[in-house]
Amino acid sequence: MPATPLPASGDAPTAKTCDASGMAMIHRVFRRGFGEAPDLVRGVAPGDTAHAAVVADQLRLLATGLHAHHEGEDERLWAPLEERAPGCAAHVERMKEQHQAILAPLSDLDAAIAPWAATATDAADVLAALAGINAALAVHLPDEEQNIVPVMETVITQKEAEWFAEHGRKATPKGQTWNSLGMILAAQPDGGESFLHDELPAPVRMLWRWVGAPRYAKHRAALEGR
Repeated sequence: MPATPLPASGDAPTAKTCDASGMAMIHRVFRRGFGEAPDLVRGVAPGDTAHAAVVADQLRLLATGLHAHHEGEDERLWAPLEERAPGCAAHVERMKEQHQAILAPLSDLDAAIAPWAATATDAADVLAALAGINAALAVHLPDEEQNIVPVMETVITQKEAEWFAEHGRKATPKGQTWNSLGMILAAQPDGGESFLHDELPAPVRMLWRWVGAPRYAKHRAALEGR
C-alpha cells in the first residue's frame, strides 16, 4: 500500500514541499539504458574490441550513474524520510534492502566489463550481471515511484531535492556529458523536448542542438555498430 507521512500528532499530511518528478525522469534512463544493454553486448562481433570498447564505456556510464543515484539516496534521503514521515519507515527499509539486491549484480558488472572488452569474447558474465540488474530494477523502480516519491514531495524541501540532481551531474565521467544528456533526452516520452526547455538555459539548448546532438548521434551509431 502507498506510504503516507503520518506525523506523531496524527495531523493530515502537509502540502507539497518539492517537485520530485526528477526521480521518474532518471528512472527512465536506467530502464532504457540497462534494458537495451544486453542487445548492445550481443551485437558486438567476437573479437571486435573497438566496438566492445564503445559498448563498455556505455555500460560504465550507466553503472556509474546508478551507483551515484543510489549512494545519494542512501546518504541524503532515507534518514529524513524516516524522521519526518514515520509512516514511511517500512517502505524505507524495503528500499535499503532493494539497493543491496541491486548492488550485487551491479558490482558483478563493474568487474566483468574490462575482461570482456579486452577480447570481445565470452560475454556470459556481463550478460548475467545485466540480467540481475534488470530483474532487480523491475522490482525497485516502480516500488520507489509509488511508495517513496509521493512522500518525498510532502517532507523534502526543494533545495534538498535539487541536491540529488546535482549529485548525479557531478558523478558524470569526464568526456561523457553530451552522451549522458543524450541518454536522458532519449529516455523521455517526448524525446526530451520538455526537459530541454524546462531544465536547460537557452545557451545550453543551443549548444546541444549544434554540438551535443550530432556528437550523441555519432556515439549511438558507434554503439550500435553502424
